This record gives sequence, structure tokens and C-alpha cells, in this order.
Amino acid sequence: MRVQLLYFDGCPSWEATEVRLRGALVAVGIVEMVELVEVTSQEHAEQLSFHGSPTVMVDGRDLLTEPDAAFGLMCRVYSTSEGLRGSPTTEQLVDALAGIG
Repeated sequence: MRVQLLYFDGCPSWEATEVRLRGALVAVGIVEMVELVEVTSQEHAEQLSFHGSPTVMVDGRDLLTEPDAAFGLMCRVYSTSEGLRGSPTTEQLVDALAGIG
């Protein structure tokens, strides 16, 4: 299994997502390294199917993508129980990861 956290340097939310992702992986019993991938251009974003920063990918699949989401160097917004946030909750990540196991 390949776990990646895609981000771009201007995004303030990717670091919180990294912490939550690592916690979610532990919670579901997945022992994998998280590969940090900096997306540096629009072309790179399109090649990686990058829907904005931060994006969590497992085996090349975006765990929390919205239908028809655009690709690009932008901050991503997640709908959480606390409203719109720049990072998914640990619970959202746990649910998504549990769905792939």
C-alpha cells in the first residue's frame, strides 16, 4: 500500500493533515510510511490528479475527493462536522481508510 500526502508550499493546512493521517493510520492498524509529495505546477497537479492541498492518496486514489473537483495549486476545503475546514478530521480519515481495508 502506498500512502501519500500531496500538498503545495503555500498551503497552511497540510501539516495538520499529516498529523491526523498518521493518527488515522494507527487507529485502523495500517503500518505504512506517509510519503510527502510537494506539487509544484499545474501540469504536475494534473499528472497526479491533485484536487488541492492537502490531498491524501492511497495507491493513487484520492480518499476524500468530491465529484467534479478541479485539479490545481489551490487550498482544498473539507466539509466537516465543524463546518468547512482546510483539513479533514481524523474521523473522516479513519472512515476512508477503513473503507479500503
